[in-house]
Amino acid sequence: MFQQWQTSRFLLQLDKPQVMGIVNVTPDSFSDGGKHTGVSQAMAHAELLLKQGAHILDIGGESTRPGSPAVNLEDELDRVLPMLREAVKLNVPISVDTYKPEVMQAALDIGADIINDIWALRQPGAFEVVSKHRNCGVCLMHMHKTPQDMHLNHMQGNAVAHVAGFLQQVTLPLLDAGVERSRIVWDYGIGFGKSVAQNFALLAHQQALLGLDFPLLAGWSRKGSLGQVSGLPVEERMVPSVAAALLAVDRGARIVRVHDVKDTVAALSVWQAMHDEDAMTV
Repeated sequence: MFQQWQTSRFLLQLDKPQVMGIVNVTPDSFSDGGKHTGVSQAMAHAELLLKQGAHILDIGGESTRPGSPAVNLEDELDRVLPMLREAVKLNVPISVDTYKPEVMQAALDIGADIINDIWALRQPGAFEVVSKHRNCGVCLMHMHKTPQDMHLNHMQGNAVAHVAGFLQQVTLPLLDAGVERSRIVWDYGIGFGKSVAQNFALLAHQQALLGLDFPLLAGWSRKGSLGQVSGLPVEERMVPSVAAALLAVDRGARIVRVHDVKDTVAALSVWQAMHDEDAMTV
């Protein structure tokens, strides 16, 4: 059952959870905006995340926090590409968090391995960039409305059924275009146009998405829903973030996208040890 993720340079084994470390090269991300805007700062952070146990690095040049303004193409390219040129030399899987087809193409030309798209390739031209590439990985995320207005009017109805239907809908054209299933991962989009209750319903019923045979990426790190239930500000949400990542993995997620790599890896080592012991005693 979906034990591999094909990317441009790497065939990632998903029999054990993969940790995707976040490298924001933005001045305004909700959690760490402005901390890693220079190439040297961003590379130092990337290398630290790898030392702490990250398997994948996810580079983003545009904040998608609720209410965030869109970034123009030139600014995003200026933020992402200099960092990316250095990051691909690390010889680890590199993901680029973007919805702009021009950024996707430039990133893939440099050697990026994965396109991580909050719009699930719905922006004009994005589908063509990914579908025509020989073997890049792609993460398709569910988002209700846009980053500018998703917090103003949450999705209505059964979140699990709605998200499952949406992800199937955006995936079928890729399969029809000849994209291998092994290249595709789904993200149910925690915090993107969903209420707190809907976010936790998606976690509680995450297995319903697994039956559709695509690996799941869970992106709970420091999200607002964790702040709502814990009462903690964003800079103090490490423990709730790790707890949510662990719960997501225990419910079948194969990749977790996180800020707090060291703590997440430590928690997952305990989870893995329990499952290894179960395997030995069965």
